[in-house]
Amino acid sequence: MRISHKRKVQLKLQKRVLANVAVAKPAAKKDAVKKAPTAETVKAAPAAKPVEEKKTVQAAPAVKVSLTPKQQQVLDIVVSNAEGINPKGIGLQAGQEDAKAASWATGALKKLAEEGLVERIQLAGNKVLYKAA
Repeated sequence: MRISHKRKVQLKLQKRVLANVAVAKPAAKKDAVKKAPTAETVKAAPAAKPVEEKKTVQAAPAVKVSLTPKQQQVLDIVVSNAEGINPKGIGLQAGQEDAKAASWATGALKKLAEEGLVERIQLAGNKVLYKAA
């Protein structure tokens, strides 16, 4: 079997997970704001109704991103640590060995950072923290 064909078959067999990422919603929704009639509007049109301004605030729909199970696991760990976590901490929480914990999580973190689901924060030197976006 040719290597290129083997790669294509393997890519087709990979399982993907659709993750629903909730976007922050506005805290309070204001339906309608009514302005009280002023003296000028009363003089100009005594039978006029108060002017209503309708502001519609639509929440952005949830973004659907195709994630592998490993990426979903890494995303869940990052979301559970609101103050930020380094790649080694993510790998250790996922049950990896101490020696390869950081390298295990790095690939998934790069993909999540590209998608905008995770923020990468550069600290002094080569230290990095990841927070949920």
